[in-house]
Amino acid sequence: MFCYQCEQTAGGTGCTKVGVCGKNEDVAGLQDALIIGLKGIAAYAYHAGELGYRDEKVDAFMHDALFTTLTNVNFDLENLVAKVLQCGEMNLRAMELLDKANVERFGSPGPTTVSTGFKPGPAVLITGHDLLDLYELLKQAEAQGVNVYTHGEMLPAHAYPELRKFKNLVGHYGTAWQNQKKEFEEFPGAILGTTNCVLIPKETYKDRMFTCGIARLPGVTHIENRDFSAVIARAKELQPLPEKQGGTLTTGFHHNFILSIADKVIAAVKAGKIRHIFLVGGCEGAKSSRSYYTELVKQIPDDCLVITLGCGKYRFNYMDLGDIDGIPRLLDMGQCNNAYSAIQVAVALAGAFNCGVNDLPLSLVLSWFEQKAVAILFTLLHLGVKNIRIGPSAPAFLTPNVLSVIQQNYGLKLITTPEQDLHDMLA
Repeated sequence: MFCYQCEQTAGGTGCTKVGVCGKNEDVAGLQDALIIGLKGIAAYAYHAGELGYRDEKVDAFMHDALFTTLTNVNFDLENLVAKVLQCGEMNLRAMELLDKANVERFGSPGPTTVSTGFKPGPAVLITGHDLLDLYELLKQAEAQGVNVYTHGEMLPAHAYPELRKFKNLVGHYGTAWQNQKKEFEEFPGAILGTTNCVLIPKETYKDRMFTCGIARLPGVTHIENRDFSAVIARAKELQPLPEKQGGTLTTGFHHNFILSIADKVIAAVKAGKIRHIFLVGGCEGAKSSRSYYTELVKQIPDDCLVITLGCGKYRFNYMDLGDIDGIPRLLDMGQCNNAYSAIQVAVALAGAFNCGVNDLPLSLVLSWFEQKAVAILFTLLHLGVKNIRIGPSAPAFLTPNVLSVIQQNYGLKLITTPEQDLHDMLA
């Protein structure tokens, strides 16, 4: 454990074996887990709040849980476990709220094919998660003849009708957050960073990078009140993008769309044409062991569907997996918060087959990295979902004792090899 919450910490630097207050590593680990989960809830609640949506129960839980952890007033292990599960419940509410906010403001997403090439002309690349930032940028850039490209978690924005209406939303460039420095250096236009997953920039592109909203970077111009005139002006000063051929990516398989074709999915499952459904998604990272997710998807049999979301999809979303009776085998549901869509689809399928979610031919293989992925894991545990696989390594804040309890109660597993895990999931 490591804790430096108070002035009484061992040596004045931090307690590493047992707290001066008496708490042990398991209590400290659960407190850390709760704080990390709260960060995830805060991100979703923030985005919803920007669109004018709030949930008083979520807000109240944030206060209660922070008071529980940051002031060292709760050392009850069982109660802290209960609060972690409640964190999952509140995260579900936050994701539901954000989904409602996005759909009511920008329309219900539908399957959309997105170009990865360039159109000639001045351009802005926008990365992050906030759809309202993108909407305002598109509106202002359209009047100035400036094209807009999405990056990273902004890819699913192309599927929202009110965003797709803009003719200057012309494509997607790049992959996940950890490749930003290389990809931003090679992109010749202006760059706008929104919310999280923004890295401190290299000097080579710092003078054409901007931030807005909650994101800020040293030496980078920050945009206030969504007035993107400076970003657009910089894009027009720079050399226009040349025309460049690219491939395509498909996104937008929101739960509203999936549920509209649920009868086809159910019929294909009953007919034995869809043997199994895999949810492979989550956060992306630089570890070489994350090639596991690419290899797993490559080896998934042709009679199985693959649902994905989050930036973890960049490990394999370029693959053409074909279809089953017209149903695409690879279904990109969107950003990490669209885990809510995956949950809605799973619940609907369980209802159609008159069984529990854990009885479905469904396996979840998640890549974790940061706070929102942690909050989503807590949501799945709150819902009683079992036999989830996570990787590429165990979260550091879960002590061996806590991890063991979760594994015993929920069957949580660490990934091994694609071959072994695929064999076990299909058994």
